[in-house]
Amino acid sequence: MSLKLFLSLVFCTLAISPASAADINAIDLGKNAEVWFSEDHTVPIVAISITLPAGAAYDPANKAGLASFTAALIDEGAGNMDSRAFQEALADHAIQLRASVERDDMVISVVTLTENAPLAMHLLQLALTHPRFDAEAVTRVRAQMIQGIQEGLSRPPTVARRAFARAFFNGHPYSRPSDGEVASLSAITVDDLRGFAKNHWVKGGLQIAVAGDITAAAAQKLLGDTFQPVANVTPPPLPAIGRLGSPGVRVLQMPVPQPTILFGLPGIMRADPDFIPGYVANYILGGGGFSSRLTDEVRVKRGLTYGINTSLTSYRKASVMVGSVATRADAVRQTIQVVHDTLADFAANGATQSELDDAKTFLTGSFPLAFASNAGIASQLGTFQRQGLDIGYVARRNALIEAVTLDDVKRVAKRLFDPARLTVVVAGTPVEGKPVAQTSKPAINPAAKPAAPARP
Repeated sequence: MSLKLFLSLVFCTLAISPASAADINAIDLGKNAEVWFSEDHTVPIVAISITLPAGAAYDPANKAGLASFTAALIDEGAGNMDSRAFQEALADHAIQLRASVERDDMVISVVTLTENAPLAMHLLQLALTHPRFDAEAVTRVRAQMIQGIQEGLSRPPTVARRAFARAFFNGHPYSRPSDGEVASLSAITVDDLRGFAKNHWVKGGLQIAVAGDITAAAAQKLLGDTFQPVANVTPPPLPAIGRLGSPGVRVLQMPVPQPTILFGLPGIMRADPDFIPGYVANYILGGGGFSSRLTDEVRVKRGLTYGINTSLTSYRKASVMVGSVATRADAVRQTIQVVHDTLADFAANGATQSELDDAKTFLTGSFPLAFASNAGIASQLGTFQRQGLDIGYVARRNALIEAVTLDDVKRVAKRLFDPARLTVVVAGTPVEGKPVAQTSKPAINPAAKPAAPARP
């Protein structure tokens, strides 16, 4: 058998055999922790996804970027190990330890050979309980983050994302840029970093997903030993959101040939029974790549862009349907109008049976690909935990999608895709072009600028 054929057969086996309800079990780690476990001894690798209540929304108003700055230092020394010693310990034992900051949470990913799992988790324990925040590492990481912000502010997609969050979330902590501003990062002190780690790298709200070459008993002991000294406190809840969205079009002038347009609407919360129909509806409208309505109208029929997409994302305190498209400077008004009209038609008429069938086929058929590796399983289970889903969701997920009807899509499309509520941000300078035939035209105010852009 050729290597190519063997790999193809392995891939096919993985693709049709996702983790099932029988494969996923809970591990008891105390009342403040939620642990899901999937055992697989095919390869000697253990992957762990750890979620802590340390997201960007917890940044103080004048210290945007604090959560991300703190997370970026997680592998820069701990205990009696400086940055170099800590990172050499990771590299010498092929341990991957990464931290990323989302709006609500910090997500830590650990991938290690089974034999090195105790060392990997010991290093993580040191990082969480005895971070060093040495001056050299703090100075270096701060400079890297500031450079990243400065570079991003020259790119239309980054400018648009920041501005959209500011406009859409109307002063809520979600409106702040997760990577901060130059001024806010410059103002963060070592005491700020230590205080954030102390108050947010904690067990209250801890969620863990484990997948791979380890037994349930061994995983329970490993995790128990790792997190036993972590502070058993819970940060206060994030504030509720009042109004979502700022209907209209805002333009941030940039001398670029291809402006970026971000457009969005209030979404559907993950616990809402309409979320799955909304997820399917979004796929049909703009989440399905080349098969989506928006791609057909904006790219195929009119040649206004290389690509357009939408996503439906829920956070703990809000949900948003957001889309992105880049186009010529002389086609900005036309592109916005086509998006407006496509949403209006979809809200009024819903989907066709063919569109619904194709969406179900893709969404159910592609689902197993997320479970093709231990790291993928841990990551996917961690995502479900953060969304507040129960441990049996994996087994039910495809059936929920298959149960969506045309009437469901039409009902949710009417609820979700009202173009009159669109918040639109353009990063770039539009010039007049020939508009499409239309009955109404969304007003563009080139002078409207959010006071302080933020990244969603």
